Amino acid sequence: MAIYLDNAATSYPKPEEVYRGIEAFVRASGANPGRGGHRRAVEAEAMINDTRRLLARLFHAPRPERIVFGHNATDGLNMAIKGVLRPGDHAITSVLEHNSVSRPLNQLEKEGVITLDRLPATAEHLIDPDQVARAFRPNTRLVALTHASNVTGTIQPIGAIGRIARGRGVLFLVDAAQSAGVVPIDIENDCIDLLAFTGHKALLGPTGTGGLVVGERAEVRPWREGGTGGDSTRPVQPEEFPHRLEGGTPNIFGIAGLREGVRLLLERGVESVLEHERALIKTFVTALARRDRLQWYGADTVIAESQGVGRVGLVGVNVPGFAPSEVGAILDEQFDIAVRPGLHCAPYAHEHLGTFPQGTVRLSVGILTTADEMRRAAAAIDEIAAE
Repeated sequence: MAIYLDNAATSYPKPEEVYRGIEAFVRASGANPGRGGHRRAVEAEAMINDTRRLLARLFHAPRPERIVFGHNATDGLNMAIKGVLRPGDHAITSVLEHNSVSRPLNQLEKEGVITLDRLPATAEHLIDPDQVARAFRPNTRLVALTHASNVTGTIQPIGAIGRIARGRGVLFLVDAAQSAGVVPIDIENDCIDLLAFTGHKALLGPTGTGGLVVGERAEVRPWREGGTGGDSTRPVQPEEFPHRLEGGTPNIFGIAGLREGVRLLLERGVESVLEHERALIKTFVTALARRDRLQWYGADTVIAESQGVGRVGLVGVNVPGFAPSEVGAILDEQFDIAVRPGLHCAPYAHEHLGTFPQGTVRLSVGILTTADEMRRAAAAIDEIAAE
């Protein structure tokens, strides 16, 4: 039986509620929201707004209308970075970022639009809030950091960093691609101004969903303009949210599935999902007979001795004598286990680990992963390590 351990790329399979939610909406109400006064268009708009309200509950966001839907977290991050930064601004980021943060910032720096500081990580793969504070300049406008690294699995101290940024009057952008749906998020308490999220990972929705939560302090210029389904008389994009940043027809089928995923998470509780994922990673580590033959980058000790506290449900390993791509291919072809080898779209993080340019073999669990699957994965890794 196949084992899927690539949930950090996208969660699979989805819970049955998500599949049923998509099908029910497609069959009954699949019209274009806000583009007409007929019943099905009104129902589609109501479904989208209901999804905003559910996400607002999950993220503790006070104004659901400021939750803007896009294609994914990459879309939300680009929307934030390119909509906030201006010529002459300074931005702060880190080595742990996904390319969805690094590349837009690097391009703006290359074009001479902004200056940029990329902070190192500690030996524990964390960003030090004090180092963030020391990096501020008079022209710093934005701090852009991941909430949970997709390479190391470490959860960053975003609350401490957010309060520092808020005290300096600087905007704080958080990449929640790996945390939304598995780590509790409180936008108000953590002083987050901009939160980019994807719908297809731990939020359990389909691909092509996600977006940006925009706080009251953030002024984001539209970077995609078009129809909004409401007031079509204005010559430019309207100022009101969410239409200011939602030009064009949204992915209504995807959002219908996302609604069911978020609803399930609210019922189950994000904390219980995180506990489930940490337990699975510990099961994998403790089931290995040849644990000492793998390269762990410190993760095995943290998981085994600290119950995985401070981490999400992913771990990166290497098998000496094998390239990560070889291990991934063997697991896929001989054991029917899906993992993700390589750089995981985060080259600076692998430079930090010393695993650039080949990367690591990442195993990432999800809400439907079982302990038995983790034991079988451990047995497969043991077999490879014995060769």
